[in-house]
Amino acid sequence: MTATFRKHRSGAPAGFFACEAAGLRWLAAATGGAAVVRVLAVHDDALELERLSPAAPDAVAAESFGRALAATHAAGAPAFGAPPAGWRGDGFFGPLDEPLPLPADHRDAWGGFQADRRVDQVRDLLARRGALSGKLRTDLDRLAGRLRDGDFDDGLPPARLHGDLWSGNVMWTERGAVLIDPAAHGGHPVTDLAMLALFGLPHLGRVLAAYDEAAALPDGWRDLVGLHQVYPVGMHAVLFGGGYGAQLAELVRRYV
Repeated sequence: MTATFRKHRSGAPAGFFACEAAGLRWLAAATGGAAVVRVLAVHDDALELERLSPAAPDAVAAESFGRALAATHAAGAPAFGAPPAGWRGDGFFGPLDEPLPLPADHRDAWGGFQADRRVDQVRDLLARRGALSGKLRTDLDRLAGRLRDGDFDDGLPPARLHGDLWSGNVMWTERGAVLIDPAAHGGHPVTDLAMLALFGLPHLGRVLAAYDEAAALPDGWRDLVGLHQVYPVGMHAVLFGGGYGAQLAELVRRYV
């Protein structure tokens, strides 16, 4: 019998666990892609998953993960902002006790999607919580304008993203890295790589080198890691405040 892990929250938003299950299955369907925790059952207030046994990460597992993540991304998505197969509408982003909407869309270009569904959302949520200075509002609007103008578009097709790929959502096991807790959608591959860098994944250099060998990214992509961190840092500023607001302001200034 498969050992199970039950992820539960009473009063979860409607569809919260169904959306997560759809994201996990969509990621797992990528041929040759990263390993994904297996969904065993879905309920309105809970998700039953296979239980994972943690193990220490090593360089070999990190390189395997980098190559596999490239294959996950290469499996693609119908559009920028597209939700995972089996789910319609917005997804969720953030901790289990306070998930925020992850706006869905179907865009042909990344820049317009990122401006309208990510940067504008951060601005509006910060404003509602009284945490938006006039300077930050101006800079976020300027950044959104550059994104809409296509200044950062590079012609890459939509990738199949995990969407919340910080180090805590990569479980190291004896069979290697396994993905958990996605906010899956169609997006730019650097978005996942930027999340891996944000909170420090073990052996990150090995992961990125293996990824880069498996899937060529545009020249200068490392200079845009901070751009792809604007949304997650902005949402941390919304949820937790503290120093995340200053970190967000510094990131935005780089690209306006």
